[in-house]
Amino acid sequence: MVRNNSHLIRSYALTAAMALAATLTWVPATFAEAGIHVIMNQARVLKLARPADTVVVGDPAIADAVVKDARTIVLTGKGFGITNIVIMDADGAAIVDDQVMVSRSVANTTRVYRRAFVQTLSCTPYCETAQKTKAETASDEQIGGN
Repeated sequence: MVRNNSHLIRSYALTAAMALAATLTWVPATFAEAGIHVIMNQARVLKLARPADTVVVGDPAIADAVVKDARTIVLTGKGFGITNIVIMDADGAAIVDDQVMVSRSVANTTRVYRRAFVQTLSCTPYCETAQKTKAETASDEQIGGN
């Protein structure tokens, strides 16, 4: 009888662990898909369902929007952070009202931390010092880098 209870407890523990793992796996995917993600110094094309009349970016230091035509907006990451974009039609109805998240590209880069000094290397294919924008330099200084 004791053996059966032990087996039952292990079964419940395994079920609880699997449910927790499924929940933890599901939550980040939901948050990752929220908003528009743009890499620093790169552009992203937004195709609209109907023609735009007005485009407003909350903080132009973080992102910039250029109207290519009435249904195409090019969004460029200018600085790190989160802002928003509102695109309205001629009647003032919102076509897009979303957050824009701008982050550093981590593809083919390596960051080396030496006490308070941070060095970013671009490794494509050989590692060399990466060119930094003003926003990247300011970010590195805030976290204790050069």
